[in-house]
Order: sequence, then C-alpha cells, then structure tokens
Amino acid sequence: MVTAGDTTAERPVSAWAPLRTAVYRNLWLALLAANVGTWMQTVGAQWLLIHQPNASTLVALVQTASLLPVLLLALPAGALADTFDRRHLLISVQLFLVVVAVALTLLTATGRMPPALLLTLTFAFGVGQALTLPAWASVIPELVPRDQLRSASALGSISVNVARPSAQPWPVC
Repeated sequence: MVTAGDTTAERPVSAWAPLRTAVYRNLWLALLAANVGTWMQTVGAQWLLIHQPNASTLVALVQTASLLPVLLLALPAGALADTFDRRHLLISVQLFLVVVAVALTLLTATGRMPPALLLTLTFAFGVGQALTLPAWASVIPELVPRDQLRSASALGSISVNVARPSAQPWPVC
C-alpha cells in the first residue's frame, strides 16, 4: 500500500522512453529501416513475378519463401542468440543481408533474375530475418533500464507494423 508521504511509488514509464537511450534508438531506427526494406523486397519480388506463367503460384511462393525460414529457424536462431555474442551475430547477419541485397539488385537491374533465383534470394532474406529477430529481442534488456522493457518491446512491434505496407489506398486529395 502506498501512503501519501511515500516517494517510492512508481510513475508510469512513457511508451517512448527507450528511444531516449541512444544505442537503443539507433538500433530501433536500423530495425525500422530493415523492416521497410524487407517489405519493399517482398512487394518488388511479387511485382516481378506477375507476368510470369503460373504467376499466382509464384506470387504466393514469395510469401512462403520469406516466412518459411522464420518457421524453420525460430528455435535454432534463439539458441544462436543465446550462444554467441549478440552484437557480432546481428552485425554478421546484416552483412549477409547486404550481400543478398546487392546480388538481388544487380541481377534484377541486368535482367538476369529468373523466378527460381528470385525465390531463393527471398528465402535468404527470410533466413536473415529469422536470425535477426531472436538476437534483437534478447539484446533489448542490455540496452534499456528494466522499467522500460515493456515499452522497448512494444516499440519493436510498432516498427514491424509501421514498416508494413498498408492495405488501404492512400487518400486522394
């Protein structure tokens, strides 16, 4: 029970409080940019496939290729995040994703992107996402004070949803 003279009563933590921590804020912004990039790649991959024979199947396979690694690697990725230095794991995975993105960009720009290769590179992006998520979630407690953990975790979810393309068309002015 808290009395009127008790100064130890907890004040509610702002939902945005973790963003005041520079390291968390920088990583959160990087995660937001990565999430935007992931959704852009998914939409772009589907767009490239709409004129192919069996386009409906290929477009559906883009979602499968990007999400199947998360299903298959969730437990091993969590074990990796617990076993290795999370910072090094996150950096390594991001470097892998840069290599995949450069290959995807160059092959697409030169017109050398067959559907099978596009789906393979999309799967590689999914592997990167699967390896990033547990490491990110487990590094949060090292970045923010304990009383901000809920807010920091919620901001991680917000970043995923803010990056996601809207199903609603933009308003026409």
